Amino acid sequence: MEFTRTKVICTIGPATNKLSTLRRLYNSGMNVVRINMSHATHKSANSIIKNINKINQDPKSKYGPIGILLDTQGPEIRTGDTEDTLDLKVGDEVTLTVRDQVDVETSSIKINYKDLIHSVNPGSKITVDNGLINFKVLSKDEETLLCRVLDGGKLGSKRHVNLPGVRVNMPSITSQDLNDINFGIKSKVDFIALSFVRDKEDLDKLQEILNKNKSDAKIIAKIENQEGLDNIDEICKSSWGVMVARGDLGIETSLTDLPNIQRRIMYACGKWGKRSIVATHLLESMISNPTPTRAEASDVANAIYEGADAIMLSGETSIGKYPIECVNFLKLISVKTEKFNTLGYEKNLISHSDWQHIGISAKHLAEATNADGIIAITRTGETANLVSNAKPNGIPIYTFTNNKSTYTKLSLIGSCKAYLVSRINNHDKALQKALSILRSENPSKKTQKFILVSGIFSESHSEAIQIINI
Repeated sequence: MEFTRTKVICTIGPATNKLSTLRRLYNSGMNVVRINMSHATHKSANSIIKNINKINQDPKSKYGPIGILLDTQGPEIRTGDTEDTLDLKVGDEVTLTVRDQVDVETSSIKINYKDLIHSVNPGSKITVDNGLINFKVLSKDEETLLCRVLDGGKLGSKRHVNLPGVRVNMPSITSQDLNDINFGIKSKVDFIALSFVRDKEDLDKLQEILNKNKSDAKIIAKIENQEGLDNIDEICKSSWGVMVARGDLGIETSLTDLPNIQRRIMYACGKWGKRSIVATHLLESMISNPTPTRAEASDVANAIYEGADAIMLSGETSIGKYPIECVNFLKLISVKTEKFNTLGYEKNLISHSDWQHIGISAKHLAEATNADGIIAITRTGETANLVSNAKPNGIPIYTFTNNKSTYTKLSLIGSCKAYLVSRINNHDKALQKALSILRSENPSKKTQKFILVSGIFSESHSEAIQIINI
């Protein structure tokens, strides 16, 4: 498998939850698994985590660790349970209510959001099932909304509801989320993605939970509405990483402006030095087709040009017919696209420490000397983060750590290839161990050149950057 800067995240579901399939995904280039708690149970999630731990502990697993990302459901609004599918035609008038005891017609649609009636007015738009079905509010009383169907379709149970432009009066972390987060903490997942992040305070609440439970899980802020977009800079500063969650984002904002919104978020990630994920509909057609569309291939390439640390598959790998082929296509597109420079958002990187300047210098020195790679020796992963922020072009960051938790978290840092070693406290021994591993991985190349960046030094080796020839 050829090295790529861009990581691949796969959502795991019925199509891929077996150990044998997870191994195939890993061998094809999967770096991180996503467990979507909107659909997973703790039992199914626990099974996935156990299988991933087996792969990570396998000495034959030569492509680095697989990270585990737990994605919270968040304060979602959904339609209620129904025994029969409701066939909605354009122009139909239907009633929406939040109270089961209200006496309404059989065409009534129940919504699980108690403030629904007060949140919208005549003329407002209500979107259901990821934008497939749309209503216009005609009138309302204290208990119901009378709506006209703008875009029809078959409506089943528990379909997702969006209220574009409306601030949803629900907690950022619901009771279900808290239960799922505590499960993730006990299971020692690497990353927790918080859905519908609106501001810094949402992230602070999750960080308080993690601190209280002494968890070092990293927070991924999912940007899914206008409020989150408006606060993107403060959200970037307060999170470890950011996900461009294009599903809800394309409904809650403007679908026609979504490509520009994506670039705005990716620019902010580059500016503040945060890990970035582009998600939703990357290869949607491959849920049922063996090859992607031309537009999908271009969309994936665009995310890579923008400097994404990772690109994420959802239905393609959770329920799709061709999960392995999806990962193969992402890797192949990455190999081709990464031959070109990014759009340069990293040039606006704000440096808050000398070490960030050192990371940038390591990237420039590696490119100027045509180095085979950058060696980062780290306990916490921060050294690798700082070098990755600079987006070294086509140059791997070979990262060595003795911390198992850091090791798996390196799976989501762009350009990193991680190695778990026993000891790194002694500079000379750590370096010799790293060089021995790198020699064995490429024995046919007689001479190799590396740029060494290490936050762990002996008294006789105080240089922040060294050029190493082997």
